[in-house]
Amino acid sequence: MGEAPLLEIKELGKRFAARQGREPSPWVIQGLSFAVQPGEFLTIVGPSGAGKSTLLNMIAQIDTVSEGEIVFNGEALASRDARALRPGCGRRIGYVTQDDNLLPWRTTFDNVLFPIEVQGRLDAETRAHAEMLVGAVGLAGFERYYPHELSGGMRKRAALIRTLAYDPPVILMDEPFAAVDAQTRAQLQADLLRLWSLKRKTIIFVTHDITEAIALGDRALVLSRQPARIAAEHAIPIPRPRKVEDIFAVEGFATVYERIRAAIQ
Repeated sequence: MGEAPLLEIKELGKRFAARQGREPSPWVIQGLSFAVQPGEFLTIVGPSGAGKSTLLNMIAQIDTVSEGEIVFNGEALASRDARALRPGCGRRIGYVTQDDNLLPWRTTFDNVLFPIEVQGRLDAETRAHAEMLVGAVGLAGFERYYPHELSGGMRKRAALIRTLAYDPPVILMDEPFAAVDAQTRAQLQADLLRLWSLKRKTIIFVTHDITEAIALGDRALVLSRQPARIAAEHAIPIPRPRKVEDIFAVEGFATVYERIRAAIQ
């Protein structure tokens, strides 16, 4: 038998409550099901407004579900009642959003250490791990810089390793590289793949970019238009390690790209 999924999404549905006497909104997500294996890098693509961010918010326990369930490591998460939500699921689910959300009054290194400090886990070992991550993404020498003194790419790197530093088993990423230029984006993708290879964290990465979904993922899910369901699923047949800058020329890229593009349309 294969390994049990780390995360299961079962017949998940989401619609927003009625406001100011209006009827409840149409279903944003309905009947959505998939599973994620330990150590898998799953990418999710779909048309704008398909509910990709809403899906991540429900997995992260930031937003409630309307129907269905989310099972994490065999545990059904209680997430229909807003009062029962546990954002981050007890620090077991990390979330990297489109904004870096760095604290402007803390230096680069202090921002990276912040979640470890909050958890009361800052010691010589966790500090050394954070220092390793800083060096791995090219931020050595910028530890004492404040966010406003960093480039956009540096801020993204700091936000990424801040999540990796406290070592959650699952990391959600919502288009984290969308706001940077193409050259910086390619470097950030390469950094992410290198960091992921160190511990093989389970990652769910949402993107609009088909090329990014192929370059990063083991498998790509395509969401339909609202109400979002799984329109297609494609294994990425490109061996690792991968060079992001050469991904267009790799055998198998063009075929899977056209299949994903067709599914989105």
